[in-house]
Amino acid sequence: MEIGNLDKETDFIMEQAVNLLQIDSPTGYTEEAARYVAGQFEALGYQPQRTVKGGVLVPLAVVPGSEGLLLEAHTDTLGAMVMTVKENGRLKLTPLGGLNANNTEGENVRVVTKDRGVYEGTIQLTDASVHVNGAYDQTARSFDSIEAVLDEDVHTKEETEALGIRPGDIVCVEPRTRITKSGYIKSRFLDDKLSVAILLGFARWIRERKLTPDRSVYVHVTVYEEVGHGGSASVPADVTEAVSVDMGCVGEGLGCTERQVSICAKDSGGPYDYEMVRRLIRAAETAGASYAVDVYPHYGSDVEATLRAGHDLRHGLIGAGVYASHGYERSHRDGAENTLKLLLGCVFR
Repeated sequence: MEIGNLDKETDFIMEQAVNLLQIDSPTGYTEEAARYVAGQFEALGYQPQRTVKGGVLVPLAVVPGSEGLLLEAHTDTLGAMVMTVKENGRLKLTPLGGLNANNTEGENVRVVTKDRGVYEGTIQLTDASVHVNGAYDQTARSFDSIEAVLDEDVHTKEETEALGIRPGDIVCVEPRTRITKSGYIKSRFLDDKLSVAILLGFARWIRERKLTPDRSVYVHVTVYEEVGHGGSASVPADVTEAVSVDMGCVGEGLGCTERQVSICAKDSGGPYDYEMVRRLIRAAETAGASYAVDVYPHYGSDVEATLRAGHDLRHGLIGAGVYASHGYERSHRDGAENTLKLLLGCVFR
């Protein structure tokens, strides 16, 4: 099947990624992002369903008697939660997902209270002034040595609590999204909002061409991937194959770049289905997608949660190459386009 030029679709993907990245959605605080995603699928002419857990399940095509394909991506991100209001009015944090204290220092945050609004602040090392703290360089960064400093005139626990801030409040890290003239996109939380945008672009491509796949195809945008159980439920009955569309890893010892789509052969959860990996490679080659096959040493995906929940299916993992994962991440529009090409080659064989 001739795919043709995808510049328009890639522009749409980048626009959707930027829009979604501006919506705070750390694990456990994903309702606004999920509503946005559902609304975008609905605007494309689909009928998204909200799962009880808060995700978005979208039938792109239902073909009776076929073996269905489920495409999983997640819109929950890393973040933090208020663990304790300290005696000096600052906040001790506990991470949501794999947020790393080493690369959060100096980041602006928004503290979302249960019913008293949102407050701004910054994550800093405790006693953060170099001219005062002689041990600044030697201090190991951990969630015991960093704190959130509120941009409010508070100096005691009681003053902070008077704002309505309590343990359990959500702390959202500023994504700092930027697209460069050379096509790179830099932001926190490209994992996995870039992939959600790619699936929106995939759905748009199908709808605009009025095409019907020869099998059932579903999209599940999950909301608990970063804590390990996002894809554990809401699998349609006819699904026999599932592909997690997440970030592709870029780093030392791996072949993928930010401008490619990565096909994962194995991660920390074990090997992906061998025949699925072979077919994903063939689909990339058929569609003319630049790709790499890699083994990720420290990684887990939605589709592994699907398997651990007891679903009997074949599984795979793909994604646009992303550098500096779980930090200030970077990818490229070419990586998004190559991921879209692979998806099209996989579904329209």
